[in-house]
Amino acid sequence: MAKINPHFNEIAQGYFSAEIAKRAKPFIDSHPGVELIKLGIGNTTEPLVPAAIEGLRKGVEKLGKPETYTGYGDEQGDERLRKAIAEWYGARGMDVEPGAVFVSDGAKTDCANISSIFSDDSVVAISDPVYPVYRDSNIIEGRKVVYMQGLEENGFIPELPREKADIIFLCSPNNPTGAVATKEQLKAFVDHAREHNAVIIFDAAYSEYIRDPGLPKSIYEVDGAKTCAIEIQSFSKSAGFTGVRLGWTVVPKELQAEGASPGTLNQFWNRRQTTMFNGASNIAQEGGLAILSPEGQKQTHEQIDYYMKNASIIKEGLEGAGLKVFGGVHAPYIWLKCPAGFSSWEFFDELLTKAHVITTPGVTFGKNGEGYLRLSAFGHRENIEKAVRSIRENFGTEMFKHA
Repeated sequence: MAKINPHFNEIAQGYFSAEIAKRAKPFIDSHPGVELIKLGIGNTTEPLVPAAIEGLRKGVEKLGKPETYTGYGDEQGDERLRKAIAEWYGARGMDVEPGAVFVSDGAKTDCANISSIFSDDSVVAISDPVYPVYRDSNIIEGRKVVYMQGLEENGFIPELPREKADIIFLCSPNNPTGAVATKEQLKAFVDHAREHNAVIIFDAAYSEYIRDPGLPKSIYEVDGAKTCAIEIQSFSKSAGFTGVRLGWTVVPKELQAEGASPGTLNQFWNRRQTTMFNGASNIAQEGGLAILSPEGQKQTHEQIDYYMKNASIIKEGLEGAGLKVFGGVHAPYIWLKCPAGFSSWEFFDELLTKAHVITTPGVTFGKNGEGYLRLSAFGHRENIEKAVRSIRENFGTEMFKHA
C-alpha cells in the first residue's frame, strides 16, 4: 500500500495566503457591500512596461511563423538570455559566466527545489521571520531545520547559525521585514560558510528595490562568495512577471561542497533541471531579454520607483498615526509592530473589520513574526492612499502610542 509523506503533517495545513483568505471570508460574507483594500499578498499590480509587452509580443509572433517557430528550448535557458543575465551582473562589477546561469519559471520554484542537489541529511538554517517556502520545502523533504534569530534588536538581520548548518538560506532585502544586509553583514555569512563548509542560498528577488548604492544587491559583491553561494533571482517583483513566470539561479562552477570537486554542484543542478524541467516559456524569455535592454531597465526602474513611493506613503502615514514601522525604504514591504496587547491575528482582525484593510500577520513568517504585520506596497496609488487614510481615520493615535 502506498504511504503518505508524513512530513506534510509538520507544516501548516494551508499556505499563508490561503489562511488569510479563510480568515477574511466570514467578514466578507457578512458585509457584501464593503470594499476591502488588499495590502497583504506581495503581488504586483501595475501593467507590464512597454518594453516587456513588445518582447512578449515578439515571442508570440515568432511562434506563428514556420521559419521562426521553436518547440522545446534548452532546459538551462535561451543562450541569449543567459548571456544577457551574465552581462547584467558584469555591468555591476561581478564576474558571472553564462554557464553558471540557469533560467527558470520563477524564484519560488528554485528556492523550493535547490536543496535537492544536497544530501538528505543536510541541516538547513533559515532566518525567523522569513518567507515560508525555505522552511516548508525542506521540512517536507525531511531535513532538519534550525533557525537564525532575526529580531528588532538586531535590525531583523539574522544572526549567524548557532549550530552546524550545511545550507544557509538568506533573503535580502528580507521578505517580510524589508531589512537589507550590509556588505559587512553578508561578508560575515560568507566567511562563516567558507569556514564551516556550508553553502548559502541567497534569494535576491527584491534587490532592485534597494535605494542605497552602498548596500549590496548580490551576494557576489562579497569576495569569495562564488565558492560558497548560490543566488536566486526573479523578474516577478522587478518587472511585474508574477503571472508571466521567469527567474534564474546562479550556480557558480567554483562552488565547493564536501566530497565534490569544483563544478560538481553546477553539474548536479544542470542534471536536475534537464530531468525535471523542460525550460522556461519561450515567450516569457523573449520578455526577459527585452527587460534587460537599456530601455527595459529604464522603464522597470521607473515602475519600481512607483511602488517605492507607495511604500513611503504607507510608512509615513502609519508613523504619523503613532505606529512603529520598519522596512519600506529598500523593499516594497512595511513591517508594522502591533499595538500593545494585540497578537498578529488580532490586529489583522482589527484592521480588517474597522479599516477594511487586509494585511499579512507576521506570525505566518515564523514565531519571531508574532506581534507584527506585513503590509505590501504593491497596489494602485489610490488604493494605497485610501488604505492609509482608513487606518488613520478608524483608529485613534491614543491606541497606537504604545505600539
